[in-house]
Amino acid sequence: MTETAAIISTERLDLIPLAPAVLAASLRGDRAAAEELLGLTVPPDWFRKQRLLEMRLQQLREQPSLQPWLLRAMAFREQRLMVGYIGFHTQPDPEYLRDLAPGGVEYGYTVYSPFRRRGFAREACRALMGWAREEHQVIRFVVSISPDNAPSLHLAQSFGFQQVGSHIDEVDGLEYIYVLDAGGSALGAGPTEESDE
Repeated sequence: MTETAAIISTERLDLIPLAPAVLAASLRGDRAAAEELLGLTVPPDWFRKQRLLEMRLQQLREQPSLQPWLLRAMAFREQRLMVGYIGFHTQPDPEYLRDLAPGGVEYGYTVYSPFRRRGFAREACRALMGWAREEHQVIRFVVSISPDNAPSLHLAQSFGFQQVGSHIDEVDGLEYIYVLDAGGSALGAGPTEESDE
């Protein structure tokens, strides 16, 4: 298992940082190596995210200090199984967010379809934002969500995210942009049942 950055643990999940060796093995389609490095069973869907893997691996090679901020496996501890992934896109206060969310950071996540509707996305999002807030004093968070993705829209709204605009992603098309200023609020407010993206 990688020791590059601390694991964030929740009641059921370990959010395990994906080190360059894991990303490189995944890009090669070497499932056995990726599973050995992570100590998890990794679903085939993970190996189809070539563009994402290449982008994050390049970021880590150029700036290794980004490791704690980038991709993490969502590991269901009880079964030692990767049920999805989550991570910030950059470290806090990137130039592209300065007008929208000064000092903030954007994140995204995916829960694989067999594991949705179990609250894994809520648990992982709450933990990731909590880590950034408690360890690094980040209070502004950004998510970009397709208007067709009702479960993720509902989840963002239940955390208190507010829509501030939209943009066209070159891969995913139209996305709504949401911002949460968590300066004075407890993360994780809102309903506890949702269908995970």
